[in-house]
Amino acid sequence: MEAKRKEFMWSPWHGCHKISTGCQNCYVDVLDRKFGKDASIVSRNITNFNMPIRLDRNRQYSVPAGSTVLTCFTSDFFIEEADEWRKAAFEIIKKRSDVHFLIPTKRLHRFLECIPDDWQNGYDNVSIAVSTENQMVADKRIPLLLSLPIKHRVVFVAPILEEVNIEEYLSTGLIEEVSVSGESYDGARECNFDWILSLRQQCIRQNVAFSFHQTGSNFKKDGKTYKIDHYKEYAQAKKAGLDFKPNKTF
Repeated sequence: MEAKRKEFMWSPWHGCHKISTGCQNCYVDVLDRKFGKDASIVSRNITNFNMPIRLDRNRQYSVPAGSTVLTCFTSDFFIEEADEWRKAAFEIIKKRSDVHFLIPTKRLHRFLECIPDDWQNGYDNVSIAVSTENQMVADKRIPLLLSLPIKHRVVFVAPILEEVNIEEYLSTGLIEEVSVSGESYDGARECNFDWILSLRQQCIRQNVAFSFHQTGSNFKKDGKTYKIDHYKEYAQAKKAGLDFKPNKTF
């Protein structure tokens, strides 16, 4: 069995702007309000910016080789305000070619103007994950993901707001994983278990990795609605045992 990579969070900048219906109850906005912060203000994370190349007391990287670095999950890597910081972030990504960077985004329309000159067909150690929430957004963003020079493509259906059919895109063989979750915290919109099962079956038929990573706070299954504490959402999703690994790895 393939060992799971260690995961680390890296937020080189923080803050974002809502650009589609999936952003309505953004978890970053919810958490920032608890601390009296405005999540719409995008700022460079001075103390965390160099995290992937930080050394420990033994002069070794704090993030060991073979790890996965979850990048910019409290902002968007391609947001306009980060244009002046992104080049330095890409230099860090290139320097740590021994770890894998997973970068989610809703802003693929800015991708070509934001990548470095040596990007070519993509870096081996970078996965770009487009974020979608319903059929309309999936049909807009996933074709763009497929058309761009990216080596490792991932689709996040998060938060899932309705049943979504993306099998025609999975059939291209260009998408390596689909990861699905519901919406969290007060006011969370419904996540229906049937929608999760539908996406899983699409992935199995097309031999694409599938991950159900979070139930959301308002979870419907077998006609019953369950209010799930946010801190139990991940464990509840994993308890369902729906994750699927195809006969290929990247």
